[in-house]
Parts: sequence; C-alpha cells; structure tokens
Amino acid sequence: MSSAGVARSSERVEDQIQVTVGKPSVIARRLIGSLISCLAGVLALSATFTAASSEPIRVSHAQGETTLPGVPQKVLTFDLASLETLDAVGVTVAGVPRTHIPKHLSKYTGDTYLKIGTLFEPDYEAVNAAKPDLIIVGARTATKYAELSKIAPTIDLSVSDEHFVDSAVRNARTLGQIFRKQAEIDALAAGIETSAAKLRTASANAGTGLIILTTGGRMSAYGPTSRFGALHRDFGIRPAVETLDAAIHGQGVSFELILKANPDWLFVVDRDAAVGQSGQPAAQLLDNPLVTRTTAWKKHHVVYLEPVRWYLVGGGLPSLQASIDQIATALQAAP
Repeated sequence: MSSAGVARSSERVEDQIQVTVGKPSVIARRLIGSLISCLAGVLALSATFTAASSEPIRVSHAQGETTLPGVPQKVLTFDLASLETLDAVGVTVAGVPRTHIPKHLSKYTGDTYLKIGTLFEPDYEAVNAAKPDLIIVGARTATKYAELSKIAPTIDLSVSDEHFVDSAVRNARTLGQIFRKQAEIDALAAGIETSAAKLRTASANAGTGLIILTTGGRMSAYGPTSRFGALHRDFGIRPAVETLDAAIHGQGVSFELILKANPDWLFVVDRDAAVGQSGQPAAQLLDNPLVTRTTAWKKHHVVYLEPVRWYLVGGGLPSLQASIDQIATALQAAP
C-alpha cells in the first residue's frame, strides 16, 4: 500500500470514530491519534513486507540460473536433501516423491502432501496439475531438469562429489535466500563447519580408512573422488587405497582387497537397509575370515554408517551434521 493509501486509511478511521462518539475530548483525541499512528505503522510495515516478498529472486544452481518472481508458495522437490533442509527451517513443501522417504521425514508420506513421481522419474501429469511456483531437483532427477523447467521455474541442487560439504552448505544457503531463512541456515551451517573442523583434528592421527557399500551380498569401495569421498576430503580420514575408481556405484571389491588394504578403520554403508530391500545384512557379510584379519576388525574399528543419511539424503544439513557426529563419536571412543 502506498503512503497516500495509508494516510487515507488513517483518515477513515478518525472519521469513523468521530461519527460514532461525537466530538472527542482532549484525552480522546490523543488516544485516537495514538491508535491512528499505530495503524499507519502496521499498514506501512505490511506494505513493505508484501513488496519485499514479491521482489524477483535470481538463483544460481548446478544447471544455470533461474529467476523467481518472488518467494515461492507452492514447492515441489524431488531432492531429499533439500526436503530435509527445508523441513529443518520450517518451510512448507507441497509435493514429494512417493518412494524412499526416510523415517525421520515420514510425515511426508501422508496424504497431505502431493506425490509427484519417484526419485528418478517425475510424474509429469501430477507436477503439471499442481501448478507449482518452484520445482527442486537433485542428482537423481537432474536429467529431467529441462522438461520440468517447461512446467515451472526449476533449480538443480545436486551436490558436488569433489566439494561435498561446501556444495551442500551452498545449496542450503540458496534455499535460505529463496525462502528468507538465511539466519536459520547460517546457524545450521556454522554448526557443521565447526564440527567438521574438530573432526579433521581428531582424524589426523586416526590412521587409514576405507569406506565400502554393501548390497545384495556384494561390496563396492569408494575413494577420495567418489560420492562418499567426503570421508577423506572433508572429514580428514586418510584413504587406505588411493587408486579406487570414482564411479557412482563404486569399484567392486573382494574380501582379499580389503585384507590387502588393511585399513585402520572400515566404514560401511548398507544400501539394502537404506532403501528397504531384503538382503544379507552388512555386518553378516563382513564377518569373513579375511576381513577379521584386518586391523580395523581386530581393534573394533568397524563403523556402520547411518545408511539413509549417507545413501539417500546426503547433503541435507541435518544428515550432514549427524554423519559428522557419528564419525567423531566413533573416533573418540576408540581405545
């Protein structure tokens, strides 16, 4: 509302009071004046807030730049990391994937929330019918960015494997910019940065580590340049094997390779547990005569990482904090 509009509203309030009670006394006039001043302030503040909310927001992301006309009201996300971060700072999300929602975000499985496809494949009919103000994709849906952009403004908040923590925090700050939640995001990010720095100090003398993923009775190992490379680059665990492939599904390994690498620490992600598939549990698979000869096994330095947070949610700020805390606790408890 313009200043002229505020003034006219104030005049109408004063006229109405005078018509109702007649000519006011000095005290009444002072009271009326105070009420009018308060009303004018409220109206002016409301006008300022509305104008600020409708200002265009220019967003840089993994596939370019998207300009939003204002703060989005109806948001759809295919990216679980973004869902987790938005939930943590109190931003309402209208639509989510219909599968693989983590237990700690189970409220989003309810009928209150639109189901817009899977983590990999959008239901374009449902997305179009929702008439969203913003669509968020991550690594699993990044290839659908162009098609989704034809429906509504879309941003890609995929996390970089090479700079995992930095890119996860940057994505969260992008969400903070969009939804006017900068202070809340900064507080979460500060906690992560402080915790990660302490973890790097603790891990400096912890020896070598190897991170493996188990699924369907098979194992894959991940090196410093892989999707789980944050263990080494960001958290400071020295890799037991430097030459592992950077493939998204890791490098298939045998029990013999684990014994040859002989890590001081073995970090394990059970994919079957993460996605709710039945299969041989990681702890059972690794209870093997060759693995039991490693330093990690003998010293009880086998850490079963929270699979959902590592495999599904990844760059969500709460999951990132929980992952740092779990590793720090394991190192601290070591004899």
